[in-house]
Amino acid sequence: MKINRTTLANGLRVVHQEDRTTQMVAVNTLYLVGSRNESPDHTGFAHLFEHLMFGGSVNVPDYDKELQSACGENNAYTDVDFTNYYVTIPSQNVETAFWLESDRMLSLAFTPQSLEVQRKVVMEEFKQNYINQPYGDLSHLLFSAIYKVHPYRWPTIGLKLSHISDATMADVKDFFHRFYRPDNAIISVVGNISWTRTKQLIDKWYGDIRPDALGTMSFNVIPYEPPQERQRRRTVRRKVPNSVIIIAFRIPEVTSSEFRICDMLSDVMANGKSSRFYRHLVEDRKLFLSVDASVTGRIDGGLLLVEGILPEGSDVDVCEQAIWEELRPLLADLPDERELEKLKNKFESNHYLQGSNYLQRAQNLAHYEAYGDACLIDREVEHYCAITASQLRDAARKYLTRKNSTVLRYLAV
Repeated sequence: MKINRTTLANGLRVVHQEDRTTQMVAVNTLYLVGSRNESPDHTGFAHLFEHLMFGGSVNVPDYDKELQSACGENNAYTDVDFTNYYVTIPSQNVETAFWLESDRMLSLAFTPQSLEVQRKVVMEEFKQNYINQPYGDLSHLLFSAIYKVHPYRWPTIGLKLSHISDATMADVKDFFHRFYRPDNAIISVVGNISWTRTKQLIDKWYGDIRPDALGTMSFNVIPYEPPQERQRRRTVRRKVPNSVIIIAFRIPEVTSSEFRICDMLSDVMANGKSSRFYRHLVEDRKLFLSVDASVTGRIDGGLLLVEGILPEGSDVDVCEQAIWEELRPLLADLPDERELEKLKNKFESNHYLQGSNYLQRAQNLAHYEAYGDACLIDREVEHYCAITASQLRDAARKYLTRKNSTVLRYLAV
């Protein structure tokens, strides 16, 4: 695909790809701030700002009203590394999206009313999804066992409910001015809009935003998480429908070539009902109701997660041992070439299917730009298809070890 890129004098990075097959445009704004940028005594702020950014600006009290009047839709999400806002809008009304997004970057309204409203929303979400929900505390338990010093040790919702309830207006303003600014943002624009028109609108609405007028951008010193030298284990008992076993292995950062290998390795383990783990552990031995393997891509090192849901009355020791037994062939033998070919074909088809959606493409371009170069998206299939069986075995031997694992037994009572 033809990808255009530029960087404004104020540091804002812009990525563009024209798509005349749609009458819509996606305007995606990625801020390079997530829960990894929070301090241990002020967690949940990146997620809080996901909500605060919709609370209105000095010039536009009702963001949603203005966008909806232009037939646009929007949403946002926060993860450990980024906060992402996106708008989809008819191409003839696209300037409304640039106006609204630039305005709240420049002049977000810090009103006590907005803070209290969004604070209550986030606190209710914390209670509903992480305190009162079955398995709600699973991520807190798992991440705090895996990481001892890195901010990845708490989920994006935050470490404690009190960190949000006690947040002051001064805390909120400081966090905003440090991170929600043009020199810490990437805008990707995909859809029925030319590069010339995109540059005109970007210059018009963002060119005059001065980073120095927003204060000084500063990042916390993120502590280095030392290599894991021995297995970590945690067992809890909760009133939940079924027991769960999770085994987490630390793997390299998402920008590493080894991350792709670990990603494919997780697919070899458990990608669909024809995968090894599902056939052996669910269908044949009936030790699990379901079993899955996945990776989390993170800037400072990711995770390969194996998660199994146990039937009622299962022996948790037998079930965990069965997972370790399934890992042994990956360490000893080369995966079958036909197995790899099927996974590579599946990855290629999914990659191009995602690329057919203009909004998904805009989000992917922003993330690739954040990782170094948006143009690398066109080489992703090539990189995955070049992975060899020996590379998968080497990665399994290197990362799927007991000393590199954290085991969480979340048992039903």
